[in-house]
Amino acid sequence: MILRYSPSVLRDFPELATGMLQVERITPAADASASVARLHAAATGRLAGGSESDLPEVQAWRRAFARMGLKPTQYRCASEALLRRFRKEGTLPALHPLVDLCNAASMAFAIPVAVFDLGQVEGALEVRHATGTERYETLAGEVEHPNPGEIIFADEAGSAHARRWTNRQSGRSAVRAGTSAALIVAEALHGTAREDVSRLTRTLQAMLAEAWPAATILEVRQP
Repeated sequence: MILRYSPSVLRDFPELATGMLQVERITPAADASASVARLHAAATGRLAGGSESDLPEVQAWRRAFARMGLKPTQYRCASEALLRRFRKEGTLPALHPLVDLCNAASMAFAIPVAVFDLGQVEGALEVRHATGTERYETLAGEVEHPNPGEIIFADEAGSAHARRWTNRQSGRSAVRAGTSAALIVAEALHGTAREDVSRLTRTLQAMLAEAWPAATILEVRQP
């Protein structure tokens, strides 16, 4: 078991649809630029009719954040934050081919996509409410403790690998040059979430195979 959801999260968000891929034998030398460009073009098309906040995928996450007691314009889900930056700047900085590809897919589908370095995760991940004792490392290396009740991705050692659910990922399990195995998680709450997450997962699976032909790519089913 790689990732599970707590009963309380599933109870509070029964509309949740999740797609997961486990990828092994990843290297930073891959060229995913053609796929990233296609996804960026799709994201541009999604934004042609208005703001990212108008998209049903984003509106569903805004409602979820409000239900969690968060201000949707202060704490944005990952896909909204990426689309907002992309709309303003016209591009995103290149970080790692796997991260670039997943960020591009997140924008094209307006669905949050997280990528975790499995080498930095202890045991299984659980999406659950925080106790407040978990350790969260920022990208700058600072340590924070999630607020009690906040939805987090937590491993069995008590590390929080994401805060405020799809809002902010931890620097501890961020993909870097030395990453060889990763877990990709796409989550959606809108009306056609199940179909769209399935389509996103299939698209990413094909693009991963094209960029990393020697990689092992497995679709992970929820328990």
